[in-house]
Amino acid sequence: MSEEQRKVFEGSSGSTAMALDKRRIPETESDTWHQSLDITPSDFPYLQRLMEESFEEWKRESSGLEMVSKSDWVIIGPKGEWVAGSLELQDYFLAGDDDTLKCVLEFKKTLTSSSEERLGGKTICAVPIFSRIHHDLFAVLISVSPAYIDSEQIQFMTESSAITLKVCFYRRFENIFIKDMTKLHRLAERDASRRSNLFQYVRRMHTQIDVDGVFTELLDSILVFYPYVNVHLFMSQDHQSSHPLVHPLLLHHWQEEVYVRTFMEGALTVCEDTEREKAEIGVPVGGKQGVYGVLHLQVKQDQVWEIDLELLGMMADAAGTAFENAKLYEQSNLMIYELRMINDLTQQLSKSLQLTDIYQFASDELLKILSAEYCCILSYNEDFGGLEVVSCNVPALVGEIFEKNYGLGGLVYHSKESMFLADYLEEHPMESKLMESTGSNSMMATPLMVNGEVRGVILLTHRKRHYFSYDNYRLLQALTSHIGLAVGNASLHAEVRWMANRDMLTELYARHYLDEAIHECQNRDFCGSLIVVDIDEFKQVNDTFGHQRGDKILKQVSNIVKTSIRHSDIAARWGGEELAVYLPGLGIEQAFQVAERIRLRVSEETDPRVTVSCGISEWSWEHDRISVESLFYRADMALYDAKNGGRNRIVIEKTEVSE
Repeated sequence: MSEEQRKVFEGSSGSTAMALDKRRIPETESDTWHQSLDITPSDFPYLQRLMEESFEEWKRESSGLEMVSKSDWVIIGPKGEWVAGSLELQDYFLAGDDDTLKCVLEFKKTLTSSSEERLGGKTICAVPIFSRIHHDLFAVLISVSPAYIDSEQIQFMTESSAITLKVCFYRRFENIFIKDMTKLHRLAERDASRRSNLFQYVRRMHTQIDVDGVFTELLDSILVFYPYVNVHLFMSQDHQSSHPLVHPLLLHHWQEEVYVRTFMEGALTVCEDTEREKAEIGVPVGGKQGVYGVLHLQVKQDQVWEIDLELLGMMADAAGTAFENAKLYEQSNLMIYELRMINDLTQQLSKSLQLTDIYQFASDELLKILSAEYCCILSYNEDFGGLEVVSCNVPALVGEIFEKNYGLGGLVYHSKESMFLADYLEEHPMESKLMESTGSNSMMATPLMVNGEVRGVILLTHRKRHYFSYDNYRLLQALTSHIGLAVGNASLHAEVRWMANRDMLTELYARHYLDEAIHECQNRDFCGSLIVVDIDEFKQVNDTFGHQRGDKILKQVSNIVKTSIRHSDIAARWGGEELAVYLPGLGIEQAFQVAERIRLRVSEETDPRVTVSCGISEWSWEHDRISVESLFYRADMALYDAKNGGRNRIVIEKTEVSE
């Protein structure tokens, strides 16, 4: 820069600098807060876009001024870098050879001078632009005007334009802060609204004491916040909900489903489909114990940004906690209900010691408690070596005996493990006459344990698929254990009664039982006969072969008696070597045939060979009723006659019949 130019810059621009200094915005109490905002040198690297926008705004506002339109305009940064302006002048000023710009940047004062020949002798005027408070140079406005315009006019025009440009700049600068403040205000309002809504939601959520209420509150709240979304709730818990938007979470083909992937990973998932312009959002619903389900939302792709994912996460967490509390409340009520049911069932079962009554009552109660359609109780029958249907509400199956390895009952019996089927047609582990004859699809089965051993199987079925829940399954197991105790008690009682009513050596009934049975038959039947059987010369057998051999002979004769009579006939040990057989509903002639069959078999089948003598008496409704004692006395007298008449004989009440 020449000495002449320096003098011109320092002299002519001094008054202008003072004028610009006087245009500083006064700091008075009337200033608004945004008027005190200003830029600092640390902001300069980021002003490019703002200066470009301000420059464009100034050009639009000044487009009607003739002198402005006749000139070319450029904005240069505080370090001589290009900011905006006429592109024809960009290379020139970027070269850094212009002395006018150098002086302005160095001395920070307005300067007007004639340009070099490559600009066609035009007049250049450069006006520094300072920050409003600290007066830091942040830009230079340069006008390149035709030489025929007066230089003073050019300088005035450029300085005025610089002021206008500065106003445009600070207006946009203030707008940025206002927008930011507005945005922060909106965010604060949104956050306050979100907190308020979340607070109300959580309060409503924790007033719910049932699981369906938790589901309804969650889904309804989501639809209030985002009415345009397609929302579903997939739950993995064993809970059947009536809400149309709640579905079971099935883990088939889980890689392809967003909600299943969310459940497996336990984290929020957002998946966008650009082809269909849709997006899926999966939010895990969990609590302290784990993830229970997934909130699944489907929206248009351009609406994803409107969804507050953080809010969704907090709502899902609150729902998960409320779900846990509701399940605990539900389980406590269920436990109380189960204990009450178990107590009632135990009391009712203890009222009877008859196995048939216990099985029938247990079947009826299980159908009622567990809301099943069919119940079948199988018990192992030692005589037939199979599982017998001892109780069932399908009459055609009652009394039927299956092999131990047949069907679902046989599988449970051998494995000693409970079984749960949700869909018999799909799973079909084995054939089942119960399932197929009733058209059932759901089944629960558990072994009937008595004194630690499997004595049978209990099966409950329903025609609906996925009908029984895990709670039903668990309750069945608890109830079955108490049924097993009742069956064990009844079996023990029956065994004790059997032992009390049986002779331990011969396994025939004891005499007192025979007395009671004859008395009952006399009250029920129209006639009956009594045979008293005595082993001939039994004392001699004991003396010859010993008492152990004698006991064996007594057992042989007892077995012959048992296998020579009907199932309804009653054989008992009357005392010592004497046996008695009561034949309900048979007359004296039929009784004689039975006695003869016994006499002949004993003489042929015993080892060592022995014989028996028999005495027979009868009663009939046509004659005067006789007592049990009288019936025995008359048969005993007939036996006495048979023994005295030579033994190996049958005598009928004063009437003798020879061999």
